[in-house]
Amino acid sequence: MNAKPARTRTAGKPATAAPARKAKPTGQPKVAAAANGATPLVEMRDISIAFGGVRAVDHASVDLYPGEVVGLLGHNGAGKSTLIKILSGAYPRDHGQIYINGQEAQIANPRDAKAYGIETIYQTLALADNVDAAANLFLGRELRTRWGTLDDVAMEAQARKVMGRLNPNFRRFKDPVVALSGGQRQSVAIARAILFNARILIMDEPTAALGPQETAQVAELIKQLKADGIGIFLISHDIHDVFDLADRVFVMKNGQVVGQAPTVAVTKDEVLGMIILGKCPPGAIPGPGAMAA
Repeated sequence: MNAKPARTRTAGKPATAAPARKAKPTGQPKVAAAANGATPLVEMRDISIAFGGVRAVDHASVDLYPGEVVGLLGHNGAGKSTLIKILSGAYPRDHGQIYINGQEAQIANPRDAKAYGIETIYQTLALADNVDAAANLFLGRELRTRWGTLDDVAMEAQARKVMGRLNPNFRRFKDPVVALSGGQRQSVAIARAILFNARILIMDEPTAALGPQETAQVAELIKQLKADGIGIFLISHDIHDVFDLADRVFVMKNGQVVGQAPTVAVTKDEVLGMIILGKCPPGAIPGPGAMAA
C-alpha cells in the first residue's frame, strides 16, 4: 500500500483543481480510495460553529473524493445544512480547517468557494424564472460583444454545448425556465454550476417535489457528473434516494457526526438507527456523536 502523500498546507490563493478522475466501475466502496493513498477532493476537519451559544456544528469532520457522491443525513437541526453552508462560504466557521485537493483553503464567502471550484445547488434552485436557460447559465457573468452589448449568440451556443453533455434531450432553449418541468429546471441549475469548471457540487434536496420520471432524470445527471470526476455532497431526507445515488453516507445528530459508512456496508434500517438513536452499526465508522455502547 502506498504511503499517503504529505499534505501541503498553504493559505491564500485557491488550489489549482486536480485533473478529473474517471469513476472506476468496480462497485467497491469509495472509502477504498483512502486506503490507496488518494488525496480527498474535500476534507473538512473538526468544524464547529455556534449561534447565540447553541453549537449548530460541533467538531464535525467529513471528506469527499473525486467521482464520489457522499450523502449527508440527519433530522432537521442535525447540523448537516449548516456544515455544508460553511463549505459554500455562506457561514464563517468558528473552528476547524478545510482542505481542497490536500491544500488548506480559506473560505470566508461564496466568492471564495467558487474560486475553489465549489458550487451549490439549493432546493429552490435560485433560477431567474422570467429568462431562458442561457440567460440563467450566465446570470451575473454575462458574455459581451466588443461593443459592450450582451452576446446572446455566444451564450446560447455554450448553453447548448453544456446542456447537450448533461441532458441531450433538452430542447427548450428559448422558453423561460418558469415553463420548464422540475427535472429540466434541475438540468439548468446543474449546467450553470459546471459551466464554470466546478469540481465540487453541493446538492440540497435535488429530488424534492419531483415525480418518479423527473427523479430518474436527476439521478442520470448525477451519474454523469460522477463519471466526469466531480465530487458531490448530497443533502437529502429521502433515505431511498441516498442509497440509490450515494457511495457513502455521513449521519449527523445534534451537530455531531454519528458515523460514516459505505452504502453497501449498511442497511437502510441501520442508517435510520443512526439518525434517530445515534447508534452506529458494525459496518460504520463511529464519530464523536455516536451513542456509547
